[in-house]
Amino acid sequence: MPGSDRARGARLSPCPKSDYTDARRTSSFARKSEDMASSILILNGPNLNMLGRREPGIYGRASLDDIRDACVQKATALGLSADFRQSNHEGELVGWIQEAAGRFDGIIINAAAYTHTSVALRDALLAVALPAIEVHLSNIHAREDFRRHSYLGPAVRGMVAGFGAQSYLLAIDAIAHILNETTD
Repeated sequence: MPGSDRARGARLSPCPKSDYTDARRTSSFARKSEDMASSILILNGPNLNMLGRREPGIYGRASLDDIRDACVQKATALGLSADFRQSNHEGELVGWIQEAAGRFDGIIINAAAYTHTSVALRDALLAVALPAIEVHLSNIHAREDFRRHSYLGPAVRGMVAGFGAQSYLLAIDAIAHILNETTD
């Protein structure tokens, strides 16, 4: 239900749902206190703002807004707060990863095309040393050769790929499990 995400305590970027790229300019970060719920940063790379219209035979008909809403609902049900962002710019994604240290407990990232090209994202994930899960809507190992290699692989705990929008929800389950392990 639109608008109810904030009422359930989910932490969202205050930008309009259709304009994730302005999140950097409008988000404010507060250092996480010990009594707050665990929080996750869900990052989305280039062209994912076109989901639902871009190659639906490969990526499905769900829009990024649909995925965002499902992620926030799933995170909230697991007692997590989620901050969901998208950018078409590699440097902005790197900046968000760097800002995550001390503010978030884990990262879920669908770097999209940057998965196969970005040493910078890999290095940023290694630098912040937060548990991270890589997500892909399609099975990257069943696609073109150039899509089969992930520069992020060595920097993440695991990858969920090939389940469409459900991949994000499976990744949220995984990060919740990892975060529960670290608090036990």
